[in-house]
Amino acid sequence: MQKLALDEEILLQVEQPARYIGGEINSVKKDPDKVKLRFAMCFPDVYEIGMSHLGIQILYSMFNRREDVYCERVFSPWTDLDRILRERKIPLFTLESQRPVRECDFLGVTLQYEMCYTNILQVLELSEIPLRATDRSDSDPIVIGGGPCTYNPEPIAPFFDLFYMGEGEVIYDQLLDLYLAHKEAGGDRSSFLKKAAALPGIYVPSLYEPRYREDGTLASFEPLCPEAPASVRRLVMSVLDRADFIDTPLVPFIRVTQDRSVLELMRGCIRGCRFCQAGNVYRPQREHSVEYLKRYAEKLLKITGNEEISLSSLSSSDYSRLQEFLEYLIQYTKERKINISLPSLRIDAFSLDVMQRIQDVKKSSLTFAPEAGTQRLRDVINKGITEEDIMRGVSSAFHGGWTKVKFYFMLGLPTETEEDRKGIPDLCERVADLFYDEIPKSERVGRVQISASSSFFVPKPFTPFQWAPMCSAEEYKERARFVKETFKQEKNWKSLRYQYHDVGTTLMEGVFARGDRRVADVIERAYRDGAIYDAWTEYFDAERWANAFAACGVDPDFYTQRTRSTDELLPWDFIDCGVSKEFLKREWKSALEGKVTPNCREHCSGCGATSYQGGVCFENKN
Repeated sequence: MQKLALDEEILLQVEQPARYIGGEINSVKKDPDKVKLRFAMCFPDVYEIGMSHLGIQILYSMFNRREDVYCERVFSPWTDLDRILRERKIPLFTLESQRPVRECDFLGVTLQYEMCYTNILQVLELSEIPLRATDRSDSDPIVIGGGPCTYNPEPIAPFFDLFYMGEGEVIYDQLLDLYLAHKEAGGDRSSFLKKAAALPGIYVPSLYEPRYREDGTLASFEPLCPEAPASVRRLVMSVLDRADFIDTPLVPFIRVTQDRSVLELMRGCIRGCRFCQAGNVYRPQREHSVEYLKRYAEKLLKITGNEEISLSSLSSSDYSRLQEFLEYLIQYTKERKINISLPSLRIDAFSLDVMQRIQDVKKSSLTFAPEAGTQRLRDVINKGITEEDIMRGVSSAFHGGWTKVKFYFMLGLPTETEEDRKGIPDLCERVADLFYDEIPKSERVGRVQISASSSFFVPKPFTPFQWAPMCSAEEYKERARFVKETFKQEKNWKSLRYQYHDVGTTLMEGVFARGDRRVADVIERAYRDGAIYDAWTEYFDAERWANAFAACGVDPDFYTQRTRSTDELLPWDFIDCGVSKEFLKREWKSALEGKVTPNCREHCSGCGATSYQGGVCFENKN
């Protein structure tokens, strides 16, 4: 039996010891001494969240198909184990072999959200790997990052050797082969990084130098050697069915955040919401075939024994053969008493019919995301739904037996007025009125419950709003207070609920989203002062971050509250994600004019994604 890195005494002291022992169903067992390359795959958050991430499972399965590679997992230790590891000087270890992370050839970090950045430093320090790439030697693992936050990697660039831009199935094998050949030839770290930089989609921060103007804006961003391209292009699988899926999905011993099988319907989106980074950078929309989905749905459920399957995509309703696939899946799961989860559905008759068929007799709440309370502001953000759509959708839901509806909104959107803010409670009030007007008393089970929540707008790179300013903390709070007070004045207030997101983490996310390399010093200083698990409200300390900014001489307002000129060189402009800057400029102008842009199936808007030669861009051209 494999010796655990933590003895029984330690495991009995920590919450959820199953986070650290490995050995889960379908976890891969290889002899670490008999493989040529060891890859530690890290999700820099607690185990339960990391094990819910589909991307980790896909890469884990893909890497471990190779006989010469052993892909192992590592997650951020929770605060209780973090303290013990430091006190006893136990190096952080992988789950599979229980050996130190520092013994691996690669440490791969998935970057799913900005507020995990201090946890990256936690993993590096506990692994006894120097925090800064410049301080690492040939004996240290190559630290590589991937995921949505790589679309502006600059705030964390000094901590990484490489970044992988785009979908992992495309050239990861090439990168690993390059490393193995380089290792066998006895090459050093710096020469490998130069070779890697020549591969498509690979960004090596040390091979580029930013220069700044006196006003703090970026003057230039230049490669320092011929191997480093001036522009790094995002990698895309143009035909999704060519990607192998997960052979043997991992089944945790403990309940994780998303405790179900996940089946990916498609990648990308046709909608073009102007606040949404994923909807822009994951273009074009590409679909799996129904045959592929049927095959893997059965395989996933048989192997895992899960009692629920979730269909993953940015907008499930836009999958062109959804009805056909659901007809099959409903029949398959009904016979086996398996639940179907369909997140990200639009408000339309078809979606509600689907929900009616797949939900239990006891109706749970339905979730809609209008994002804005008025039609004017929904047009600004290009949400693509009208109040008529919303009312038609909730009416169908009420008649179908649902009495709980959740609405998601944003505050602080570009051009937002007091009237737009008032529109949030007013819209919820009209929805409540609709229920009481249309559903007879004899058919009601208690009163309707309308829950509204609002997050605060954060401008993200590669969106039309990347040039927009954010509000100050006090402005955000005042807007939320106004909405909350207006809710209390509605006649149906007993049926209405309202809550809003934390302001402090929002503003930090705003700094990280559009920051440059100077922000890295702030992140390290905050971490040294105790910042960790900042995505968790109970651990986030705004004062600690304020002190870190002050100590480093960095003004956070420079990154959050400043309106950028469309001519300004942005820290992420060296990345080619497929969507052109000219397109984003046009969309920014359309937003300010309140003009709606049709979705990709209705009309091509010339975003640039056709260059990938696949997906929705070519649906009618084959």
